[in-house]
Formats: sequence, C-alpha cells, structure tokens
Amino acid sequence: MRMLSLIQVSGTVAVITSDGRMIVGTLKGFDQTINLILDESHERVFSSSQGVEQVVLGLYIVRGDNVAVIGEIDEETDSALDLGNIRAEPLNSVAH
Repeated sequence: MRMLSLIQVSGTVAVITSDGRMIVGTLKGFDQTINLILDESHERVFSSSQGVEQVVLGLYIVRGDNVAVIGEIDEETDSALDLGNIRAEPLNSVAH
C-alpha cells in the first residue's frame, strides 16, 4: 500500500493482473485493499503473430486481489510505441 501511494492519482498506470492481462488507464482512486478505479482504460492483448490489440474498457474497476503488478507509465514514451509492430507471447497466469 505504501508504494501505491507513491503513484500519482490521475496519472497513467499499467496493471498486470494475476490472470496475465495488461490494463492501461488513468488511476482515479484506490483503497487499502488495492482495489483500483481506472478511467479511459484499455486492455492490451499481446500476440506472437500480430500486433498488440487494444480493447477499450472505459471506466474499469480492478479488484485488489487480482493485481499482480502496477506501475506508472511515462505517457510520452508510451505514445511513441508502435504497438502494431510489437509481437509478444501473452502472459501466463500467476502460479500460486
């Protein structure tokens, strides 16, 4: 929780969930159990055969027990990425 407070609310964040999804959006709020409220969010779906697909989610809530990793995104660097040319294997689920 302490580290999450270092991330600026209204900043752009990337969240990797325990089932291997990557969700990018504007952090609007969070609570003590790391439930996240993301606005203007989208899921980045990776594929080894085609570019990254972005699925629009809009306003989205991620339950804290599903958050594996959260990090702040540099919007300038992120906007410079050519997601259509990025090839990557989808992430696996977290193994407990």
